[in-house]
Amino acid sequence: MWSPDRRWVLLGLGALAACGFTPVYGPQGGGSKLLGSIALPDPEDSDDYAFNLRFEERMGRASGPYALVRDITVNSTGLGSLADGTTTRYQLTGRATYALMPAGGSEVLISGRTDAFTGYSVTGSSASRQASQSDARQRLMILLADQVIDRLLLDADELAQ
Repeated sequence: MWSPDRRWVLLGLGALAACGFTPVYGPQGGGSKLLGSIALPDPEDSDDYAFNLRFEERMGRASGPYALVRDITVNSTGLGSLADGTTTRYQLTGRATYALMPAGGSEVLISGRTDAFTGYSVTGSSASRQASQSDARQRLMILLADQVIDRLLLDADELAQ
């Protein structure tokens, strides 16, 4: 069985460098300046808490020099139903609008919007329905936080050195 040796790996990395690829956490990448540098607003509800938790897992807890302002909205839509009209499945759609600013400042450095969705079933007891809904909302916040982080990292090169 063929296994790549060091020459093939180096050749591949050289090809990536030739096409303008820069690793986000590499020496010329902008991602490392965001690690441990973005302060989040205090959570107001469980959705904010789940978003902040995921964001800090990936980016670290910080008090600056940047601050993230975000607005999260969640909508629920019934999808599946029984013959008697009882809804059995819901889809949650979430939108996160965000702006990265200097801590204590008002100049927007990076901004954007991201959307995600997830679903859950409501069959079974009321306790299992509540657990399913709570789990789906938490998954949605993780998706939104990951997407916001990814977009911030992609746009990090726009930040001043």
